[in-house]
Amino acid sequence: MAGFRERAAEGLQVGDTFRTSRTFTEDDVIRFARISRDYNPVHFDARFAKAKNFSAPICHGLLAASLATEIGGQIGWLASSMNFRFKGPVYVGETITCTWVMTAIDQKGRAKASVTTTKEDGATVIEADISGIVPGLEERKVLSQMLSEGDPTNRLTDAQQGRAAGDD
Repeated sequence: MAGFRERAAEGLQVGDTFRTSRTFTEDDVIRFARISRDYNPVHFDARFAKAKNFSAPICHGLLAASLATEIGGQIGWLASSMNFRFKGPVYVGETITCTWVMTAIDQKGRAKASVTTTKEDGATVIEADISGIVPGLEERKVLSQMLSEGDPTNRLTDAQQGRAAGDD
């Protein structure tokens, strides 16, 4: 089966489905807090999380939602709107899976996708409706060239990977 980028280079179609999974670590939560400056104690303090009716500190919602941006980035999607509905907590160490389904594409490449993120037990933690623009013919040609060159933009450099240990 073709990878995400290869499928995008071929041309995205209504019904195309993409999935990615990830298990966030405590270090991921800390790094996201540093970048976003979101230091809500619900992400770091067990007492505060318990007072909010969680069993432990939870991952940032937008960190968990970033699985959708991983897929969008892989397929060259240019987002114009994202509507997330957070349905349940994601705890450090839980594996979540994001499923992205292309639901509409018009002649100008404006598109819609339905996104659902679930835990291993099937519980939905995030639902989203995303609008954007899929790669057109010229972008698809460039994606094909990038792929033939080994897709140099698709991975961090070795030095950056060392700083981002734990990424899937």
